[in-house]
Amino acid sequence: MHIHILGICGTFMGGLAVLAKSAGHRVTGCDLNVYPPMSTQLEAQGIALISGFGPEQTDLNPDLYVIGNVVSRGNPLMEEILNRGLPYTSGPQWIGEHILQQRWVLAVAGTHGKTTTASMLAWILEDAGYAPGFLIGGVPLNFGISARLAGDDRASPFFVIEADEYDTAFFDKRSKFVHYHAKTAVLNNLEYDHADIFPDLSAIETQFHHLVRTVPGIGRVIVNAREPALKRVMARGCWSETEWFGATEGTADSTGWTLQTHDDDSFDVGFGGALQGTVHWRLGGEHNRMNALAATAAARHVGVPPAQAIASLAQFENVKRRMELRGTVNGIAVVDDFAHHPTAIATTVAGLRKQVGAARILAVLEPRSNTMKLGTMKQALPGSLADADLVFGYGAKGNGKESLGWDLGEALAPLGAKAAAFDDLGLLVRAIVQAARPGDHVLVMSNGGFGGVHQKILDALAA
Repeated sequence: MHIHILGICGTFMGGLAVLAKSAGHRVTGCDLNVYPPMSTQLEAQGIALISGFGPEQTDLNPDLYVIGNVVSRGNPLMEEILNRGLPYTSGPQWIGEHILQQRWVLAVAGTHGKTTTASMLAWILEDAGYAPGFLIGGVPLNFGISARLAGDDRASPFFVIEADEYDTAFFDKRSKFVHYHAKTAVLNNLEYDHADIFPDLSAIETQFHHLVRTVPGIGRVIVNAREPALKRVMARGCWSETEWFGATEGTADSTGWTLQTHDDDSFDVGFGGALQGTVHWRLGGEHNRMNALAATAAARHVGVPPAQAIASLAQFENVKRRMELRGTVNGIAVVDDFAHHPTAIATTVAGLRKQVGAARILAVLEPRSNTMKLGTMKQALPGSLADADLVFGYGAKGNGKESLGWDLGEALAPLGAKAAAFDDLGLLVRAIVQAARPGDHVLVMSNGGFGGVHQKILDALAA
């Protein structure tokens, strides 16, 4: 089958392209915004990219067009497909029908930590010899690629997928994860996000319950016991086994999975009131310990003993763009992170603070997600950045797609003189370099390419 993918450079659609090519399909695709790591991954796989969405691409005569949710009505290629009555489907539906059927799907859902937890779970299964397939919205450093059918050229029944609650396509407003038919479902956490498509938290809870409804009776739902929203989701009904993780000792849910922290580099894993072992690793932060607990519980559902999972976690190398050191110049470190929701921003800053102690943190933020561009959570930004020593915000002005619809400088004003906002990337880089001094950590946070600002900062520091 020849498939032509519209919006191929998104993390999900790029991973789909890799899976389709590995499954023997001919794959072509098109997009507007191309940036690493997805662009380089596609090039390495020999997948041809076309710039833009020109209607002449129908001359390729593919068997099927696979539509990413970046595509909307008015897109010239999509309009040509509709006008000519050509066959098309969404990315999640294609994955569900062509890759995930007859597989044991382990799906990781949640507002935060999906990529990291799915990466941990895939690595645990890999290290245990399960050779899983996976599709993850980032590049796990243990694998160096975001998607594969299976490992060691073997047909593995197990497939780990990052299960996003964002809508499927302009013609299918259900959350992506309802297409995956998970047998093991992780509900990692849940708070309000995606203000462009969800009016409130209750609407997202409804979508999460749709996911729960798709898990078979022989399946298992693994739920964060610290999340009131997830408890409300589960109270709507569940027809599968349920295991809770992260509850406080002595509570009703603490018969599930628990953790006891020794220090930032080690913690005990408990299950059913019994110690399963101690994780010693290089990751820090309570959020990562909870992610690890969820991954361990999910791996146990497919037969991996907790002791094996605990040993595997010691070798977990995290995910590209998750507290990734991009370089150090003149004693100034530049760190890249995907954080873009206020909760994730606060967690990331706190995690770096724990690592660097009293050293200065220069937080550089691009509020780029649809939720942030709408300004829904702008009032939460000052609090999320409070632990940084200096804050540099970037938000393009105007009416363009990447522009903010609100005043970033005004939103950061509660931080006083330590915060500044810019709408010019060159001026932003110059201000950061002028402020930075040896021993500082420049923490860049964005869910996009940010105009290659990381390398621009490193180059300017070197100059």
